[in-house]
Amino acid sequence: MKKLVFILTTFVALSFNQTATAQNTIVDAAVSNENFTTLVAALKAADLVGALQGDGPFTVFAPTNDAFAKIDKNALANLLKPENKKALTDILTYHVVPANLMASDVVAALKKGNGKVEVKALNGTTLTVMQKDGKIWLKDQAGNYSEIVATDVKGSNGVIHVIDTVVMPR
Repeated sequence: MKKLVFILTTFVALSFNQTATAQNTIVDAAVSNENFTTLVAALKAADLVGALQGDGPFTVFAPTNDAFAKIDKNALANLLKPENKKALTDILTYHVVPANLMASDVVAALKKGNGKVEVKALNGTTLTVMQKDGKIWLKDQAGNYSEIVATDVKGSNGVIHVIDTVVMPR
């Protein structure tokens, strides 16, 4: 029940934000939502804010604060240190696809791919998008899954899909 309330709250907040700020970038949408404070801090630590405010288009699979909380606290704190900027950048750009992929595009690709499709992330590696148990999931290179819990939060330079677990490149 708690997860359902969170998903509905996130969806409503993001939907309202989408309507109220359609001309803002995807970074602006993330900054204005309290469920993405860890993501925003990580984007700042990796110096990616400016890049993601660019023209795009970008599709961002945005982990919530709860998704980041699944990572060991010490490991996360270590990633946010300046000396680990390269590793953090690799992880964050693994969450970005240099295209505008709306949920309907993903569903259409899944139908063509028999429930599975690979997309190339901004860091040059692939993410697998798959349909399983009536839901849409990301599968990272380590074989871990992240559920897409909200979709189509539009910005002027792309779209955000909210995920419940941070995906990791190899």
